[in-house]
Parts: sequence; structure tokens; C-alpha cells
Amino acid sequence: MLKKIALLGLFCFSALVKADGGYEEISPAQPVQNPDKIEVIEFFWYGCPHCYSLEPAMQAWLKTKPANVEFIRQPAVFSDLWAKHAKAYYVAEALDVLEKVHADLFDAIQNKKQKLVTEDELAKFFAAHGVKNEDFHAAYNSFLVDSKMRQAEAIAGRYGITGVPALIVNGKYKVTASTAKSQENMINVTNQLIQQASHK
Repeated sequence: MLKKIALLGLFCFSALVKADGGYEEISPAQPVQNPDKIEVIEFFWYGCPHCYSLEPAMQAWLKTKPANVEFIRQPAVFSDLWAKHAKAYYVAEALDVLEKVHADLFDAIQNKKQKLVTEDELAKFFAAHGVKNEDFHAAYNSFLVDSKMRQAEAIAGRYGITGVPALIVNGKYKVTASTAKSQENMINVTNQLIQQASHK
């Protein structure tokens, strides 16, 4: 049990590779979804306390981010447990209730210590947020959510993600608490990279 907890903690901490400028370069650079925008991807896990503590800063940043920035949340999948929570994210996305439940998923797992790993547990959570039972189960077992899960299991490796939270700017730069020297500085480094990309 201790070994398992230690392993989860290891994944939850950002990579320990130091980088000048507060970021690491991704090689090879990865394509972005929209070349007309500067893409910022946040890799996270609802069960990660570091992701949870970063969330207020991320929410504040989203309200002030430049118009030319496209933000993408990306649940990381490093174990079966992480996969369960990633699936909750994709179900919420499929049901178009993500903005309504995202913060509450963090709160339920981090503060209320709810597991939210089985289909029935998640069904009750979504029902409490106004989602009909049949709609939830249809989304949970849909081809769309299954496809998203398959993509999520593979995508972290493309960016060299070894822990969360991590921010990817334009498919070229990875920002973690380790590279930025602190979690608080992650947003500052990301903003600098956005500004740099905007002037190219």
C-alpha cells in the first residue's frame, strides 16, 4: 500500500529536470490544433493536490489570457485510477457540463475524499449536477468517450510528460513547477512564452 501511494506521489510531482528560462524545449515540437492560435495545454489529474492548488491561478489566468491563446485541458493517464478520473472529464465534456462540474470534481476528490471511480459513483455525482441518469450512462459508454480515452493514454508521451501539473506552450515548451522553480511561477513563465510566440 505504501509503495502504491509513493508511486502515485512520484507521478504527481513534476519532472526534476532543471531548465534555464523556466521551461524545457520539447523535441521534436508537436503540432498544434489551430496554427492561427497560440496553444496552451494543461496536463492535470483530479487526484493530484498540486493540480488542485494550481487551479485558482489557472482560473484567474483564463479570465485574462490573450485572445490569440487557445487553452486545452488534458487529463493525464498514468494508471487505472487516473484513467477513471480522465473518463469523468470526457463524460462531462461530451455532456457539455464541463464548466459546471470541473471545479466540483476537484473538490469532491480532494476535499470530500470521494473516490468517484465506478460508473455508479460517477452517475450519482453527475445526477447531483442535473444530468439525467440515462444521458450519463450513454455518454460513459459512448464511442466518443472511448476514443478520447485512447488518445489520452498516448498523448502524454508525445510531450515528455512524466508528472502533473504541466503546461505546454505551442507544442514547443513544457513548463512545470520544477522548471519554473515554483508552482506560483508557472503562469509567469507561460505568459512570457506566449508573449515571445506572439512577436514571431
